[in-house]
Amino acid sequence: MDIMVDIKSLLSNRLGKRELELIADWASNNEDNINLLFSIAYGDNGKIGSNALWCMTHLKKNCNGWLQSKQDSLIDLLLKEEKTARKRMLLQLLREQRYKVEDIRVDFLDFCMNNINSECEQYAIRCFSLYIAIKICRYYPELLDELKERISMLSRELLSPGMRCAVRKVNAQIQDL
Repeated sequence: MDIMVDIKSLLSNRLGKRELELIADWASNNEDNINLLFSIAYGDNGKIGSNALWCMTHLKKNCNGWLQSKQDSLIDLLLKEEKTARKRMLLQLLREQRYKVEDIRVDFLDFCMNNINSECEQYAIRCFSLYIAIKICRYYPELLDELKERISMLSRELLSPGMRCAVRKVNAQIQDL
């Protein structure tokens, strides 16, 4: 239990790059540690939980399989999340994952598709939603057509450079299908 108190104490402070990398390395090298970090991120909606989630976005590549196994939990957390920064971090984690036909969640797809054109959302959330949507829609021609329509609607907006880049990359992926 001491480790829980220590890690929560670290996460309750402002994290610099050094602290962020130290915590991410600590979690990346031990499954119990990454489970602890995830339980903190999942269970605390305040600063400590947000810092834990931020550390998770910096986990080493060897954690990708573990993160993939938590896909449903990450999606559940995202769908109930109200804080923009936490939504962005969750989408960042979900962007790197694989989506199989048999595992596609309609509620998550709807969330992503709705955010692509939502001018109320930050560009990062819109971009991550677009990147995830192509991974899911590629299996279904009718969903791919809907995604193309949503992308064409973006041409009527003044987009940030990051959003324009995301649109170009997703359009290239669509062309390759």
